[in-house]
Amino acid sequence: MKIVYAEDSTLEELSELLIKPPFDQVILGEGAKSHIKKVFGSELTASQVVDKIIQDVRLQGDEAVLQYTQVIDGVNLSEDTLEVTESEFQEALAKVDEQILAAIRQAISNVKSFHMEQLPKTWLTYREHGAMLGQSCIPLERVGMYVPGGTAIYPSSVIMNAVPAAVAGVKEIIMVVPPSKDGSVNPSILAAARESGVTRVFKAGGAQAIAALAFGTKLIPKVDKITGPGNIFVTLAKKAVYGHCDIDMLAGPSEILIVADETADPSYIAADMLSQAEHDVLASSILITDSSNLVSKVEIELERQLAKLPRREIAEASLQKNGLMIITKNSMQAIELANISAPEHLEIITEQPFALLPFVKNAGAVFLGPYSPEPLGDYLAGPNHVLPTGGTARFYSVLNVETFMKRTSIIAYSQKALQAVANQVITLAEAEGLQAHANAIRVREKNDV
Repeated sequence: MKIVYAEDSTLEELSELLIKPPFDQVILGEGAKSHIKKVFGSELTASQVVDKIIQDVRLQGDEAVLQYTQVIDGVNLSEDTLEVTESEFQEALAKVDEQILAAIRQAISNVKSFHMEQLPKTWLTYREHGAMLGQSCIPLERVGMYVPGGTAIYPSSVIMNAVPAAVAGVKEIIMVVPPSKDGSVNPSILAAARESGVTRVFKAGGAQAIAALAFGTKLIPKVDKITGPGNIFVTLAKKAVYGHCDIDMLAGPSEILIVADETADPSYIAADMLSQAEHDVLASSILITDSSNLVSKVEIELERQLAKLPRREIAEASLQKNGLMIITKNSMQAIELANISAPEHLEIITEQPFALLPFVKNAGAVFLGPYSPEPLGDYLAGPNHVLPTGGTARFYSVLNVETFMKRTSIIAYSQKALQAVANQVITLAEAEGLQAHANAIRVREKNDV
């Protein structure tokens, strides 16, 4: 893990350390490259793989989805087994441990309560001369959500994508999830889907699932928007289909940035850094503090806690590659650097964390104080855990109810209201050389009020 003193570096040098590379610059591992060559017969980039898969699904529909599920995921499905059946749902609900099911239901309740408060309002107001202006907030008709699957088990991802869509009023929530090798979907995933309001579930993953949602097949409906995180192929596929449908964001590896002072408990900080490092070797874990003593203690804690982690190899590689500790002159400088990083998760563990909150400009979610660890937000607190990564918190928002809604403007002028502004409209239209626009106003001027 790299340790840097801010006073020994320029702002440009610190920025270079803090700004993550774009998600599409991720270099594929040798295993992925070998698999690509085996499947496609030649060495292709991730973008080339995605483009080919999307084109094939667009032209061949379910046949291509099933083919790629077989050759990439090693799962043999048919048109009859592509969609999860009611009996599979019931079997899953019967298999799920009661404690897990209770936790899922509690998480859904918390997430629903939080997102209910986000609902935007349709409004209409009167203006001069009887004119009315307003806005209509309308839920999307059908959305698609991608949930990582296969060996991964993320019921929390189901909840965080489906619940705000249901709260928004979306009629159809279509979920795609990569199946296990035996063609099944983990019971916890299906239980979360049923409890969260998912309408239909299809056993498909990767770029082929994204393409199917974007363009539609005989079995998988075309959707208006695709949400949910995935690997580099999923993210590139979402980018490629944007415009044919909407997407939530382009997500990269998980990341956490902790701003702390000497009052922070080093064991808390180490645990929270490891909570992200265990996700992926590409995950980023950063500590920015004005206490060099804290850095030394956190180093010791990281080694101690790493030794007990089942995913030690992944977490250790992540810290080695993307771990960083920066020692600043004070907490304000730490926040300034945090804003440059624009992290997915920002923890502030200082003596007075709320005093620093007004200065936070770029972060997906902010966790204040020693008893608000990032995993609390991942699972149960209520706010959404689908957050912008890779510095995109500068312009992306957290997934929310409005992600699944659209705003339509309402304009209703009376004859008197139109005549009051007719000359200005005509002037602007003619200044742009659009005579028909001006005429659309003039023909209405002939009638007296």
